[in-house]
Amino acid sequence: MAVTTPGDKVTRAVAGPTARRVPGRRHTRSAVLFLAPFGLLFAAMMLAPIGYALYQSFFKLERSGLGLAPPTTVFAGLDNYVTALHDSRFMSSFLRVFVLGIVQVPVMLGSALLLALLLDSRAAVFKRTFRQIYFLPYALPGVIAAIMWSFLYEPSISPFTSALRHIGLEVNFLSDNLVLASTGNMITWAWTGFNMLIIYSALQAIPGELTEAAVMDGCSGWRVAWHVKIPAVRPALILTTVFSIIGTAQLYNEPAILNRVAPTVSSTYTPILAAKQSADINNYNYAATQSIILAVLTFALSFGFLKFTQRKGTFS
Repeated sequence: MAVTTPGDKVTRAVAGPTARRVPGRRHTRSAVLFLAPFGLLFAAMMLAPIGYALYQSFFKLERSGLGLAPPTTVFAGLDNYVTALHDSRFMSSFLRVFVLGIVQVPVMLGSALLLALLLDSRAAVFKRTFRQIYFLPYALPGVIAAIMWSFLYEPSISPFTSALRHIGLEVNFLSDNLVLASTGNMITWAWTGFNMLIIYSALQAIPGELTEAAVMDGCSGWRVAWHVKIPAVRPALILTTVFSIIGTAQLYNEPAILNRVAPTVSSTYTPILAAKQSADINNYNYAATQSIILAVLTFALSFGFLKFTQRKGTFS
């Protein structure tokens, strides 16, 4: 028969918590090991470039004499930011993208939601085929899609312009009045299917008991969609909206391609194009400043939208 002494009890009491903490430490070390590769890549590919761009934005090139001597890099403080905020072309690019996003993002996400609801309905047939058809524009590389649309918009060969001309309408989709809407159409065509799949996946996760209970209470198909399905996919709608805000702020492919066929699309049409133009003329410090301003405003818009959706009643 084993005899337990008071000393043994004290030893177990002291060693017990330590023994219980050991598995927790092991789990922590395992988590760190799994996250380390991502953390290193994130720091090297994201944080380091952002930090370097921020550092470069506080300097500028200064030339002396007749400009024959090589320029020297001097500390500029906030001069680059003041110059950028007073640059009318750079500020106009932000306004242009903001107007585009205000109209295009709701249209795109509304279309994606409608397509997802149609695919999720009981009356839908050939669901897999239609999912692939809707997703196909996103699968097409963005630059190739933009080149394709540039030919479809070119007045001399556009089938749309030709069809409208037959009914007495002369429409130039690359004119100053329509080129922004044409750009928005290109983005909507390319990204609606991607957002539709995200929303459709969220619809598939809704318990069948909810929709069955709504039907038993007398709700029709559209009332079930409005009162049950749409509130249930609220997180997916928020996610796709944030993605769309970030994507619109980073608009580049479409205007860069249209710049070759549309004289109204300037080299500073969007903020990223403006930053690229500054880099092309070797003004890297000013390009870094423009990039930092774009990053800050994009973060403010996306984070502000997330905070707005957290308010009681939003999207409910």
